[in-house]
Amino acid sequence: MSEEKKAKKPSSVRHTRAVQRAREKQPPAAPPPEEIVERLTELVHPRTLALLDLFRQLGLRARTLTLPVMLALVLEMIWRQDGSVTELARRIGREMVLWAKPVKLSQQALSQRLTTLPAELFWRVLDAMLPELQQRWKARQRPVPEEVAWAEAQYTATYVVDGSALDSLLRKIGLLQDLPETPLAGKINALLHLGSRLPAHIWYATNAMANDAGFWPQILEVLPAGSLLLMDRGYTNFTVFAQLTAQQVTFITRAKAGLRYTVERTLLYRPHVHDLVVRIGQGKTSQLIRLIEVYFNGTWYRYLSNAVDVERLPTAYLVALYRRRWRIEEAFGIVKRLLGLAYFWCGAQNAIELQIAATWMLYGVLVDLTDAVAAELQQPFEALSLEMVYRSLYYYVGAHARGEAHDVVSYLAADAKGLGILKRKRKAAQPDPLTMVKLALDIVSQPLTCD
Repeated sequence: MSEEKKAKKPSSVRHTRAVQRAREKQPPAAPPPEEIVERLTELVHPRTLALLDLFRQLGLRARTLTLPVMLALVLEMIWRQDGSVTELARRIGREMVLWAKPVKLSQQALSQRLTTLPAELFWRVLDAMLPELQQRWKARQRPVPEEVAWAEAQYTATYVVDGSALDSLLRKIGLLQDLPETPLAGKINALLHLGSRLPAHIWYATNAMANDAGFWPQILEVLPAGSLLLMDRGYTNFTVFAQLTAQQVTFITRAKAGLRYTVERTLLYRPHVHDLVVRIGQGKTSQLIRLIEVYFNGTWYRYLSNAVDVERLPTAYLVALYRRRWRIEEAFGIVKRLLGLAYFWCGAQNAIELQIAATWMLYGVLVDLTDAVAAELQQPFEALSLEMVYRSLYYYVGAHARGEAHDVVSYLAADAKGLGILKRKRKAAQPDPLTMVKLALDIVSQPLTCD
């Protein structure tokens, strides 16, 4: 009897071959509304012009496809979900693209520029605009989840970090034709602000199978003292845990199965919540760590943190904050599914990086617009759908053309429910994370202190 074939391991990447084929056939989408063009011009264009000296220092000639023109073209290409470079070349020859005037270009010239224009320039523009977007978020007034507001007041900065593998490239492109298998486009690692969900830093690796923990050197370099970091189990590294403590960075993560430890003392012990200080590691990695075990819906969840002082980080806030980590998965969903970072026009690494950096620029502008609508409605940011804000811009363009609307934020806020911008409340929705933990602790009306 022949041996049974082993079950094929499911891919960790969402395959998008059908999406790729559809993108090549679909007509171009509508251009961005005037207000979005203004926001992009205000945030991106001045920072692009500031890099022109570097552009020349890198030995790049001031030809037709200058840095400002290329950034405008790539942003427009992402926004309008173009299926090919040819379509973009056709458009720029006939109409204005953001701040770039019409110019006759060949598909070959544009493709070559995508592979040769240093991606570092796009990354620098992204890094320059992110602090201003974060300042805008801080300046606005809108309800914020209790545990997030508490963390923002307690720590110098609050972050969540995670990685995401990018989808497959089209093998029909250039040198990829001769490869035996369809390669993946690489991996991105993102450090996002917990409250605003805006990026603080984005890193890219060409190896899509790169381990998340391999990004630790870059992450440690940018974390300020007094900050809070949320991460999943893929970043578990006892040596790094000790480094974070030495840098005065508080972390919260999930405990891996089979974690070995010895209990040093008990902070809280109730039927559904255990809060312990334990010792993990051996030798130089031996250290005290906080282990919290919480029982939810028939399952025990275990969390680790280097905040061993319960007064510094109460049990309920610790667990509730980690459960907010999922927001970074939603951010990846927006950039990959909604903004099209599952489709690549070129297999060259440089072109991929240009697209990644520009996509996160558009993501930042979309978050900024959604937050402005949330402030107008006086609703929590998470009560609004970024996707429906993006899709509702189509209706605003029509209303603006008819003279019925003149401000995009006011228009979206006025009909937020009808446009689907305000998320529907589920009938059987669970309580928010903090309430769930408080209920488990049975201290809804009591201070968050240990026994």
